[in-house]
Parts: sequence; C-alpha cells; structure tokens
Amino acid sequence: MTNDKQAHPTILRGLVVLEKVVQARRPTSAEELSEVLDLSRQTVNRILQHLEEAGLLQREPTDQRYLPGPRTQGMALSIMSNVGLSAPRREALRVLSEKTGETCICAMLDGDHTMYFDCVEASQPYRVQLPVGSQLPLHCTASGKLFLASMGKRHSSRLIRAAPLKRYTNHTITDSELLMDELSRIGKEGIGVDSEEFMAGMVALAVPVLGERDEIRFTVAVHAPTVRKPLEALRQYLPMLRDAAAEMKTTTP
Repeated sequence: MTNDKQAHPTILRGLVVLEKVVQARRPTSAEELSEVLDLSRQTVNRILQHLEEAGLLQREPTDQRYLPGPRTQGMALSIMSNVGLSAPRREALRVLSEKTGETCICAMLDGDHTMYFDCVEASQPYRVQLPVGSQLPLHCTASGKLFLASMGKRHSSRLIRAAPLKRYTNHTITDSELLMDELSRIGKEGIGVDSEEFMAGMVALAVPVLGERDEIRFTVAVHAPTVRKPLEALRQYLPMLRDAAAEMKTTTP
C-alpha cells in the first residue's frame, strides 16, 4: 500500500498538470506540458491519461491537445457560484443592474460555448431570462465574441471553422471571414457586442474581467430589449461596466 509520503507528490503533480491546462489560453499538448513542468513525457502522459479517465481533462478531436474536461468545468462553475466566495462579485453585479435597470450577467468560457455563472435580472417586466448554467454560442453573443477575440487567431479560427455557424436571427454573422473581421474590431476595442445576433429584439455589451496575466477570467455583460434600449443607448453604461469589472478583478479570488 502506498503511504502518504509517497502519495502526495503524485497527487500534487496531477494538480499541477491540471492547473497548467486550465491556465493555458489554448489547448495544450503533452510535449508542451513536459517542457514547461520539467517532467518526462512518460510521466506527463501517465498523469494526463488518469486525468482524462477521471473526466478532469478532455482532448480535441483533431489535434488531440488537452482541454479542461466536464468534471473540471463543473468544479469551476461551483467555485465561481460559491455563495461565500462570490458575495463581493454578486454585490457589484447587483449594483450594476440597479444603475442600468437591466439584466446583468457574468459568463465564463466553457469549451466551445460560454456559460452564465451569475445573473441579476432586471425588475422590468420584459427582460432576458436565462438561468445560471446556461450555455450559449460563442459566435453570436457579446461575451462569446469577446472570448474569441482574446484567443490566438489560429485557435479562434479553428473553433469558428469547426462547424457551420448557426444562424439564430437575421443579424447572426454566419460567414467566418466576416466574423474574423468582427473579432479583430472587438479585440481592439475590448468590448463584446451582440446586436440582435442571438435573440431578435435583444442587444448586449460585455467587458472582460482580467486576471494577473491580463487573461480574461470571465466577462460582465448587460442585456436589454431594443424596445427599451437600442444598442447605442446601451453604450452609455460602458463606464459602469468597466468599473464593475475592475471591482470584480480585485474582489474575486
């Protein structure tokens, strides 16, 4: 039987490998992990196999590079939604919703989708109602396009061209080249925009909440029906969105 002294290093190595995959901005190969962690390929491959079998990692179907698995994604959602940890962020989101009078959400990247992990709904009778845990497409949502714009061009292009871009409304961008042009603009401006692209009659703006290495940890966004606030009117809240994002950066663990 393995004693505790022998088990801990193995467990910690597995956690370090998992951490590196989660922190990476793109899918990661075993060779890259071996070099970064100064571990043998054999050791890294063994750890990756165990993590994949446990559902903590998964591989891309084409390049066989590693991504966080469904179990890790579930843990991330639980951590981000934890009442004790999320209280300061939740308060910032509540204040933002009160100031704008609209639904405000926080979203994280979840593979080839975004996932809502926090939401404060507007008190208005006509509003967006998407529960926490909802998965939304990348190519036609404000947060999704912001995540795509933050990726390397090769990675974002691979995601965009992996399958036909689904049309949700008459405004959905379904041409990959046009979408890449849109992402270039979003990357320069630092603001994700949904101009009735996911839901007819609904618009949204999103800004990033950055981590220590200036990577996007998650987004904060405001949604509104066009009958109440068209997209240009929604832009007046950008300073408030950015203030909320700055506060969340300092208060979110």
